[in-house]
Order: sequence, then C-alpha cells, then structure tokens
Amino acid sequence: MNLAYQNHLRTLTRRHFFEDCRVGLGSVALASLLGPKASAALNPMEPKASPETGKAKNVIYLFMAGGPSQLELFDHKPLLAKYSGQKPPEEAMKGKRFAFLKGNERLLGPQREFGTYGQSGATLSELLPHHRSIVDDVCFIKGMSTDVFNHGPAKLFVNTGSPQPGRPSMGSWVTYGLGSESNNLPGFVVLQSGPRGPRAGGTLWSSGFLPSTYQGVPFRGSGDPILNLTNPPGIDHRRQGDFVNALADLNQQRLDLVGDPEIATRIAAYEMAYRMQSSAPELMDVQSESKSTLAMYGAKPGEASFANNCLLARRLVERGTRFVQLYHTSWDQHGGGESLEKELPLRAKQVDQASAALVKDLKQRGLLENTIVVWGGEFGRTPVGELRKPTGRDHHVSAYTMWVAGGGFKPGISYGQTDELGFGAIENPVHVHDLQATILHQLGIDHEQLTFRFQGRDFRLTDVHGKVVHDILA
Repeated sequence: MNLAYQNHLRTLTRRHFFEDCRVGLGSVALASLLGPKASAALNPMEPKASPETGKAKNVIYLFMAGGPSQLELFDHKPLLAKYSGQKPPEEAMKGKRFAFLKGNERLLGPQREFGTYGQSGATLSELLPHHRSIVDDVCFIKGMSTDVFNHGPAKLFVNTGSPQPGRPSMGSWVTYGLGSESNNLPGFVVLQSGPRGPRAGGTLWSSGFLPSTYQGVPFRGSGDPILNLTNPPGIDHRRQGDFVNALADLNQQRLDLVGDPEIATRIAAYEMAYRMQSSAPELMDVQSESKSTLAMYGAKPGEASFANNCLLARRLVERGTRFVQLYHTSWDQHGGGESLEKELPLRAKQVDQASAALVKDLKQRGLLENTIVVWGGEFGRTPVGELRKPTGRDHHVSAYTMWVAGGGFKPGISYGQTDELGFGAIENPVHVHDLQATILHQLGIDHEQLTFRFQGRDFRLTDVHGKVVHDILA
C-alpha cells in the first residue's frame, strides 16, 4: 500500500478520534486503554511497520560539513602526485563546474601518505589511523556525485533532496514514514560540534511541509540538552505535570474546534518535553559508561565534542531514537587560512577516533546490524589547487568518497572508481539521490512510495530521481 495513502488513513483516524470522541489528552494512560489507533492519534511518533522488510531500524549520519578532501583521506592518486604542478588535461576540466577556480590552476598532488589496511585492502590516508580498525566493516563509496557546488545549497541537497530550503530533511522523512521507538526522547535528534554551526542552519533538519512534529530536535553537547527544559524554581515535577495536563486539555478543545493538525503536534511536544525532564538528564550522563568505553571514543564527561556526540548517538539509538545526525564543521580547505596543511589534519583528528569507535561499539553491542552509520560531506575537493598560499582545493561535485556501515550494507568493500587524476567516476557512480534511495530501502521503505501531497503535487525525498544501489547491499 502507498505510504502516502497509509498516512492519509492515519490522519482520518486521528481526525475521527479528536473530533468525534471528544477525549482530552490530559491522561496519557488513556492511549493504552483505547488500542493502537488511538495511541497513534495521541502520539504522531507511534512506531509504524515498514511496508517492506528492512534490515535496518535506525540511522546515525555523521555529516562532515564543508566537504572533506577525498584526495587526502580515502582516494589515493599516484598519477596525480606524479603530474602535480602541471596543467590539467583540457578534457578533464571541460564541462565541470567549480566555485572559485579561474581556469589557470595546476594539478595538486596528494598532500598525505597512504597505505592499505585490513583484509579488504582498503586505501586510507595517514590522517585516519583509527579508521584502519574498521575498514573491514565499512563500505567505501568512491564515485559519489552531487549537483550543487555551493555549501548551503549543497548541504540542503544532500539532506533534503533539493538545493532550496523548505523541503523535509531525511530524518523527517524517515520518522514520518516509520515513527520512533522512543517514548521519552525525540525520534530525530541533531548534535553539533566544530568551530561553528553548518551553513543553512536549521533548514538542514527542518520538517518542511511535513507536520512539525517530524523536525529534528537539536541537543546541546553538555549541560541541559535543550534550553529551558528544567523547571523554574518553585515548580516541582508534579506541578509541572498538572500544567501540562491542563494545557493539553485546552489545546484539545481548540483542536476539536478548528481541526488544525499543528495543535496535535503542540500537544505531543509538551507531553514529550515533560517526559524528557527525566529521560534527557539520564541520556546525557555519560559518566555511567565504563572507563574503557569513554577511552575508546576519546569522550570526556561534561565536554562538548564530536567524541561525546558519537557516544550520545549510540545511547540515543539504544533508547529507540530513529534518526541521529551529527554535524562537524569547517572541512572547507581552500587554502590560505583554511589550509590542507594545518586545518585538515586538525579536523581529521577531531573525528577519526570517535567515528571508528562508534562502529566498533555498535558492533560489539549487536546494534550495528540494524543501525546504518553514514560518514561524509556535501561534496569533495578538486584535483587542482587554488591560487592561494598555502594552496588548497576547491569544491568538487563530480567524484568524492563517503562511507556507510551496518544496516545490511556490504562490509569491507570499496565500490566505484575514479579516473587516475580524480576528476570523475569511471566505474559504478553513485548519485546523492541513489544513496538516499538505498538508505530508505534498507529501512524497509520504497523511496518512490514515501510521498506527501503539498500544493497539488506528491513530493518525496529523492524528488523524481534515485535508484537503489543493490551492489553495495549484503
């Protein structure tokens, strides 16, 4: 059955429950007495069975905002090193789109040493020593491509399927289609680290035209995960519960009168916030983890860092959160102040250990088989250097590397190949829409069927594109 039609039926059920039954939401226990349909009406995030059998249940997306250089991290090019400093072949540049190149730049060879590791013989840079321990658990996608070469629109394209703001993010689509298995935490959580926030900001985890209950909820890395979650002085948990119940009853009366689904979202948000007053502090208390686990991630209790966020991501999926997205910023090494020589090693060091630890930790806990871990940015970097001192690389949309682990993706393989200089994919290219379609497929969702009608058109994450890449699935 079409997912849009299924959700339409759920909306009808919810409308009947709210308008005809005239039941207030002050008592959450009522949901269990009235059965699953009423429960879904009370809780928009009620877990929903996927239309098809999916191997994965959760997603952790490690987003490297700014475009990490595949040529210094994953995709070794000896011929590029040999011809470094020479003009690129004219045919290699023909038809390509770049953000800042003027046309008189020269080839720039790899700035780091590479080796091969694991039984799979994966190629890795010296900048990622901890990744060596997970290469046989990871699927490296070497021929990634995207359509957009400026940061904000490119981030939107990877996250929402469109370069313009206003579309739902992948996490929103996933929770809209599947709900969440957590009753006490949001179904879609966003964690941020790095020198600043990602370009395009909250539009990257917006629910767009989907009901706002499906938008991502940003958590802070330390202290209270959400501002103003703690009760003010003089208000205990019981009194706060009385307030939430009274407010729910008032909102219910308004919902009965006007039928606005956003009011139901508001009711659910207050209920969730009330429950999170207990669940969120417990989530953030990473001191309960063993010393060996903290050391494996490089996490330090009370510190806001990518390492702590990776550990929190594991704790979130353990508690039923459906989609967790981590943003780590400042991978934009054009040269000058943002150099390949100084900035890239710093960024790699900030994420290498914890990224590898997350995969290993999920695996040893039996969570990796049903959790998809994705690592990558909005695009890659060019094989030619920019005319800056020190030099760097421009944005490259035609060929870059991402990796995926768990959730039924084939481990220990490198899929796709770029040409000898790294300008384009010459074998098994994978477009952003293809990766989106494949992730949804592993969650048991047909990307062509997960739709939402808006302004007279059925929209979906992959727009009118995308195909499932079956070759990278186990």
